[in-house]
Amino acid sequence: MLRIGWAVFSGVVLGILGLADAQASATVSDISSSGDGGLYAELLQNRAFQQVTPGTSGALNAWQAVNGATISVIRESVPVSNALPNALHVVIPTGHSGAIGVANIGYSGIKVTSGTTYTGSFFYRFPTSSSFRGTATVSLQSSSGSTLGSTTVSISGAQTSWAQVNFTVRPGSTPANLNNRFVVTLDGAAASGQTINFAMFSLFPPTFKNHQNGLRQDIASVLQELGPSFWRFPGGNNLEGQTVATRWQWNATIGPLQNRPGRLGDWGYINTDGLGLFEYLTWCEDLNMEPIMAVWAGFALGGTSVAENDLGPYIQQAVDQINFVIGGTNTAPGALRASLGHSAPFKLNFVEIGNEDFFASDTYTYRWTNFVNALKAAFPQIHFIATTDIGSPVLTPKPTEYDVHVYQTPTWFAQNSFFYDDIQRDGTKYFEGEYAAISLNSSDVFGHRLLFPTMQSSAGEAAFMTGLERNADIVFAASYAPLLGSVISNQWTPNLVGFDAGNVYRSTSFYVQKLFSLNRGDEYLPSTLPSRTGTLHWSVVRKTSANQIIIK
Repeated sequence: MLRIGWAVFSGVVLGILGLADAQASATVSDISSSGDGGLYAELLQNRAFQQVTPGTSGALNAWQAVNGATISVIRESVPVSNALPNALHVVIPTGHSGAIGVANIGYSGIKVTSGTTYTGSFFYRFPTSSSFRGTATVSLQSSSGSTLGSTTVSISGAQTSWAQVNFTVRPGSTPANLNNRFVVTLDGAAASGQTINFAMFSLFPPTFKNHQNGLRQDIASVLQELGPSFWRFPGGNNLEGQTVATRWQWNATIGPLQNRPGRLGDWGYINTDGLGLFEYLTWCEDLNMEPIMAVWAGFALGGTSVAENDLGPYIQQAVDQINFVIGGTNTAPGALRASLGHSAPFKLNFVEIGNEDFFASDTYTYRWTNFVNALKAAFPQIHFIATTDIGSPVLTPKPTEYDVHVYQTPTWFAQNSFFYDDIQRDGTKYFEGEYAAISLNSSDVFGHRLLFPTMQSSAGEAAFMTGLERNADIVFAASYAPLLGSVISNQWTPNLVGFDAGNVYRSTSFYVQKLFSLNRGDEYLPSTLPSRTGTLHWSVVRKTSANQIIIK
């Protein structure tokens, strides 16, 4: 069975598994704003001032003062939570009138649609008690300053401890573009001289399947259109961190948003971790996808490998991560999952030990041994996937599954469509976890990349995929990567699906993946094989349930 999929790189792969069972899927990693500002539906950028340096201009990324307010990010003496030490410090000047406050420009804009209900919240407190009693106006505004929709919330100067304010905004008009702002203001005359601290802003449009803290409807629907079979998460390189301290940690990505500290991701920007482990698992259930989950395996991209004698706490963290997914409520992680509203275990059959550990293959020899022996003893039913090059180095115990990554030219993919035909059948299975034709320059593949998939690159990938399907006896899953990428701000091209604040763009490779995913069989039919050196490639399968023979 071949599973086919797609990958977002810093975190998740959405793909296809198997032949009839073949699954189409993806790998997702928070790169090119694929998570925050992409699949994750939160509209406000830098909403909680996570991992920024107070007092710097960079700490105010995406925020603007409105009508003379003085704003800065401070390290709060009384933070809203231990996870979020920073706050937005707003001073209303004296002698001013009109609406004064702050605005957020979103992730390269905010899509505003008439008649849509936007749900939001923020925390506030007055550092010093005052007699002020009034309202704050929460609005969505166009680039010209026109109010598209607004509401008011009560604010009290006596509130010196943190209070959360919840609101909804329903715009009455749709602007001509995406250059819109989220704005919170007070009446300048009534609030003259007041100082207010804000923390943990949030604003969501309606989400996919109406989940709280959910996914963007348009992007999630396009991915659903692919008929994916699995989802690989949380990465991708974004799993590893540049240092041990900045690695992805499952327990920092669950629970109330104000308890998630966020982290500097491996692609140069802050990850809010609003799209966390629980959200990934819920997404898998929504689309009936097989989760392929990675655990951190003792290597950080900056070059640090944890010494063998020091691996114990990290192995335990991996055990706890898996127990959060499938453990009984008699385990602490399982009880934590139940407290979030999911008492039954999620599905989990595949776990990757690390990611791209060919970068540190000399230490993976002991890291693999220690992790897989401990995890296999705790979870004997799970398949554990190795992430070094196939057979190099030699690993003990021998892996039963490998994750293979390749980025190359269309010609390379066509010429290597027989790669798995030549692999020895010794019981080992393979997951083509990341692949894409990214360049036409074979001498400098990564230096001369395509901006978007093309008919040429997609045809090369399709030729390669006929080989994956033909070898579904050993290739159990495959996923294009990266899955998602902003067309405004990205660190990698090409991507399967592009997007901006209001649109989603399907690529030529998207349609190739969709054709393979939606035309899966349950039996591969031998035929006269394509020539290894030819330019025509094909695959023939039978779909028994529909009494069909499908020729690609």
